[in-house]
Amino acid sequence: MKKFVLACFVLCLAAMAFAADLTTTKATERVQAAADVLSEIQDAPDQGIPENVLGSAECVAVVPTLLNGGFIVGARYGRGVASCRTAKGWSAPAFFMVEGGSFGFQIGGQAVDLVMLIMNPDGMRNLLSSKFKLGADASAAAGPVGRAASADTDWKLKAQILSYSRARGVFAGVALDGAVIKQDKDSTREFYGHVVTPQASLQGLVDAPQSAYPFLATLAKWATEAARK
Repeated sequence: MKKFVLACFVLCLAAMAFAADLTTTKATERVQAAADVLSEIQDAPDQGIPENVLGSAECVAVVPTLLNGGFIVGARYGRGVASCRTAKGWSAPAFFMVEGGSFGFQIGGQAVDLVMLIMNPDGMRNLLSSKFKLGADASAAAGPVGRAASADTDWKLKAQILSYSRARGVFAGVALDGAVIKQDKDSTREFYGHVVTPQASLQGLVDAPQSAYPFLATLAKWATEAARK
């Protein structure tokens, strides 16, 4: 009987360790997926984010696969990763969740990639908090797209956050009023081994682990190319 109990205990521990590894892998894969989304968007400059818009962003947040769906009442849910500019370069990533709903005539569902650019200190202060609502706590607007939009400076005056979506190869600005952004504590704990506050990671108070480099390197490349324009 003792041997049976011991065997069950060992199996439980192994299952817990395996589950933890799986979740950690998902957090790391999300960082890589965010880098892939940014790279693919900017590889099509005529339909990407204008360089001067990107060059003005304080922070960049990416949700690789935001789920939209519903009939009449739509719902959104996704997990993402963000980084902000610091004196030492782009910060260690912060993990967050997007939740929210909208009313309107909506049929069917789709998964989209979401990119949010935080454009000024007010928007950054909201991102540093543990939870905020787009349209209420932070003003948000659909971002301009493509080279033709680069001369338009209206975005500088209107929004703390510019948002974009990509679905089925189509990239466009998107309005996200009503969506709630809050810290993803589970992914944060899994990625860093302990809870790290958004303030600590986004202000450069913690070092980025090796697994964050694909995302940070892509942001650094973006910033360098934007500065040359």
